[in-house]
Amino acid sequence: MNTENTKAQMRKGILEFCILSLINKREMYVSDLIDELKKGKLDVVEGTLYPLLTRLKNGEFLSYRWEESTGGPPRKYYQITEKGKLFLDELLNTWNELTASVNQITQQN
Repeated sequence: MNTENTKAQMRKGILEFCILSLINKREMYVSDLIDELKKGKLDVVEGTLYPLLTRLKNGEFLSYRWEESTGGPPRKYYQITEKGKLFLDELLNTWNELTASVNQITQQN
């Protein structure tokens, strides 16, 4: 069994939660999101991020606004919606329950 594949699958499973958590702190541009995710050791490429952001926007969990850029084309900044905040709260509760369960099961004697 490939450990790297399993770790990658685990990271993918929590990416949506991490993105909503970051955007909940402040509105973000895609490169800001990538930088913050990398700081948390979650390396994500734009090709992975854009479809996820589109899904979250289509689900009305995120909205965006355009801002002119001095160094290139306009930038799309994402914000979390009220529906997104409620969804994030549900994800946080689920995460807390899951981590508590996993910690209990995997706790060393």
